[in-house]
Amino acid sequence: MATNSTSDRILAVLEEDAQASYAEIARRAGVSKPTVRKYIDQLEGDGVIVGYSADVDPKKLSGRSIALVGIDVESERYVEATRALGGIDDIEALYSSSGDHMLMAEVRATDGNEVGEIISEKILSVEGVTAAHPSFLQERLK
Repeated sequence: MATNSTSDRILAVLEEDAQASYAEIARRAGVSKPTVRKYIDQLEGDGVIVGYSADVDPKKLSGRSIALVGIDVESERYVEATRALGGIDDIEALYSSSGDHMLMAEVRATDGNEVGEIISEKILSVEGVTAAHPSFLQERLK
């Protein structure tokens, strides 16, 4: 279906460069600027595009650490725990996961000690959270 391929092309440009102008997106996706505007409005309205962000190389952040924290939650507490974790300001992003952990949280802090404090004082204090395992990002390779 043409609609999907147009959406896919526009999303591909945005995933590569979230700051691309409508003109740039139109050029790279092979559509007009009004078409880009219409599709982006629709994708935002449908919740497909949930935000725009900058990709950061953790190694070049002075005084900042980024950790991905795998979080295990009791099944019967999943909804409440997920809601509570989503309210923690130190969690930049929260994802459901099919991997080793039920949830993955992106935590940014000044250093590893602060990440540890966020985990012990905030994440592990959420009722239903049974474990949290951080992995620190070191260098962006792509």
